[in-house]
This record gives sequence, C-alpha cells and structure tokens, in this order.
Amino acid sequence: MRKPRAAVGSGHRKQAASQEGRQKHAKNNSQAKPSACDAEVTAFRGSLLSWYDQEKRDLPWRRRAEDEMDLDRRAYAVWVSEVMLQQTQVATVINYYTGWMQKWPTLQDLASASLEEVNQLWAGLGYYSRGRRLQEGARKVVEELGGHMPRTAETLQQLLPGVGRYTAGAIASIAFGQATGVVDGNVARVLCRVRAIGADPSSTLVSQQLWGLAQQLVDPARPGDFNQAAMELGATVCTPQRPLCSQCPVESLCRARQRVEQEQLLASGSLSGSPDVEECAPNTGQCHLCLPPSEPWDQTLGVVNFPRKASRKPPREESSATCVLEQPGALGAQILLVQRPNSGLLAGLWEFPSVTWEPSEQLQRKALLQELQRWAGPLPATHLRHLGEVVHTFSHIKLTYQVYGLALEGQTPVTTVPPGARWLTQEEFHTAAVSTAMKKVFRVYQGQQPGTCMGSKRSQVSSPCSRKKPRMGQQVLDNFFRSHISTDAHSLNSAAQ
Repeated sequence: MRKPRAAVGSGHRKQAASQEGRQKHAKNNSQAKPSACDAEVTAFRGSLLSWYDQEKRDLPWRRRAEDEMDLDRRAYAVWVSEVMLQQTQVATVINYYTGWMQKWPTLQDLASASLEEVNQLWAGLGYYSRGRRLQEGARKVVEELGGHMPRTAETLQQLLPGVGRYTAGAIASIAFGQATGVVDGNVARVLCRVRAIGADPSSTLVSQQLWGLAQQLVDPARPGDFNQAAMELGATVCTPQRPLCSQCPVESLCRARQRVEQEQLLASGSLSGSPDVEECAPNTGQCHLCLPPSEPWDQTLGVVNFPRKASRKPPREESSATCVLEQPGALGAQILLVQRPNSGLLAGLWEFPSVTWEPSEQLQRKALLQELQRWAGPLPATHLRHLGEVVHTFSHIKLTYQVYGLALEGQTPVTTVPPGARWLTQEEFHTAAVSTAMKKVFRVYQGQQPGTCMGSKRSQVSSPCSRKKPRMGQQVLDNFFRSHISTDAHSLNSAAQ
C-alpha cells in the first residue's frame, strides 16, 4: 500500500541509512511536492472545520467568544475557560465557569476580588494555583497594561503569569484570530495518529514535531475554530482508548488507520512483507518518532498504538492525621478550620487542624491534641475519637488522612481564636474555600454522628441519601452526546475531556 507523500499523511518515509538521513527525518519529515502537500492540508482543514460546524458542543465559553465584540472581554472569557479546562473535564468545568463569569464578568471585576473569594469559588476544581494565577494575571492587565490584554501568543506568554505556550496560542487564535497552532493532550493524540507517531508525545523531540505540524495545519482564515475543532476531535472522537474512527472526518488521511489496514492484510496473508512505516532508518537505529522498540505493534490496540506514552511515575505516598473539632454555637454546631500557608500544596485554602502521621496511636493522639490546643485552648483528650481514613490523590501525592473527631459538649464555647483560624457552621463550611479532600473528611465525620443519613464511607457508595444528582453541566453534556453521537456509555465518559 503506497503511502501519501504530503505533510499530513506522510508519517515516516524511508530514509538513507545514515546519520544525516535520520536527522533530516526528525527535522524535515514533511518535505513533499508543494502541490500535494497543499492539497492534503487543504483537505484536512476543510474536512475538520466542516465536521466542527456540524458537531461542536454548545459550551458557554464558545458562546461568549462568538458573541462578545469587545476584544479584551472576549480574550478574558477564553482565558478563564482554558485555565479551568487544564487537567479538568468539560462536564466539571461548565458550572464553575458559569459561576465565575457571573461573579467576575470582566478583568476589572476579577482584579478587585480577594484571593479568599477566588479560592472559595475554585474550591473542588483542583490545581488551586490556577485560580490564583488567573487573578494575578488580571491584576497585571488592569494595573500595568491599561486594562488591555496582550494581542499575540508571544506577548501573552511573555507578560501574563501562568500563561504557557498552549494557553497563549488558544487565546490568541480564538479571541484575536492569530494564525497560531496549539497542542494540548487532545491535539497531540490526533496528530500522532494522523501521522502514525508512536513515540511519547511529551518528549522534547516529538513535542517539537507536533507544534511544527500544528502551525503548518492551522487554518489562517479560521484559526480559532480550527484549533477548537482539533481539540474537539480528540475529546469526542479520537479518544484515548475507544476512538470512533468511523465518525472521524479525517479518517482517510489518518496514517494510524492505514497502518491498521496494512496489519490486517498481513495477518490474513493478502499482503507480503511488512509495513514500511517503521523503516525510516533501518540501519542506524530506532527512529525517535516510531513506536518504542520495547513496545512493538499490538494487533489488539489498533489505532490506539499511537501514541505510546511513557509510564508515569506513581505519586509519592504521605499520611497525616486530621481532626474535626466541633462545638455548639448560637446558629448551630460550629467546626474549626485553619488556613494553609500562602505557598505550596493547596495554598491559602482552609482545612481541619492536621499533623503529620506518627508511628504509634499514642504519639498520634498526643501530636494531634497539641495542634488542636494551639488553636482552641485546653481540650479534653478523652473525647478524641478515631473515625476512619480518607485517601485522596493529588497530581503528585497520594495522601491518606486518619480522621479523628472531637465534640465539645457541656463546655463554654471558644469565642476567640488566633489569626489563621475560624469557626464555621456546617452550612458555611460547604461554601468555604476548602479542598475536596477536606469535604471527604467531613463526610466521614458526619457519618459517625448520631441522626445523620450519611453512614460509613463504604455505605455512602450505595446509600440513597448520599447519592448526588449529576451536575447541570454533566446533564447538558450527556444530552448533547445522546443527540449527536451514537455509541456506548463507556466511550462517552472517556471522551469528555
């Protein structure tokens, strides 16, 4: 089967068996006749954009970008969405984005907000430094840039804190129409499959290739739509595990699909020899863009052979003890929260008093009681109860919380606490700037209290009173998929990136 020669479909062409040939392959593997290259690029753009116009999801940030005439407000709306969508699924972001834009519809509104307010609204979304950097960026725009967002990807990345290459390119293309390509996880997967790149896309060499290809492909007339279309394709069709190849608008240009067809013919005996996709440098060693030699072609994976990601380092494991301290109050029971430092993990958020894990139960109780007394004064040690544990995984840390509870009854309520601590009612707790991990801890505490419907942590999974209704954003997303894509539910869940 003859391979296309153009940039989009060329994949790995045979090279001379020399070091010079391999270097040329890594740097210029898209060399081809200009007319053929232009034709395939044009076909790729046209097919992808036509599909996007028909199948794109109706998302709040897209509506804002399309309807907003003020360039600074449009760029701000795109900026917020792109930051929220980093490492977070679309269905989760919808409600957070809607609430954020209602509270702070302009850069000026966000710049005047407090960090406490930002953390409070961001609570539960994870990767909390994102919200802090958004506010820092908004303040810089208002205070140092005259209220105007930088207009190019280069200046956005240079001037705004927390704005990297991808975010800068997304803002510049969607808000300002700059013809600049972008590469996120979804786009990288699409491009790796289109060009049959099997190597780890996070490696420096492969990443450079992908950014170069994205820049070559971006449609100069509709750069923002093109970039969103590429991301949409990766999120809903060209998914990590169960791609819907029959619904792909660029299937005919996809080298991964061609490789699958070649392998099927080989397996059936209809084709002799072997696919030449791996033969780019047969005598000089493994190509840096091919499947790694330790992970050869897997017939059962199909197009999912591309790309192969390097195995991730498991998160380090840590343990701590935390205590929910409760006392009666005029408006109901109150619980004690303390604020984390302004830097590091969960910076500035509120949590229950905590200490590092101790090797013995006696030492653990002693350390935890000392920490509680530091904030609330003398406390009865005999009332401290161990209630269970909570395991929560952050991006690089798997943290196990040993959960304790201490209810103060028949004592004079503590009315004054040092700076960095405060008493909140249970209702106030649920709207405060606390992490998801602390909400898990509180559910364990509630489950051990008389008269609650929560039950133990295990029973929460199946207990009717603890089941949550799906967020409105998830309902919107589910309804969209039901009306546009017919497939199994498992594929839909994996596609909503």
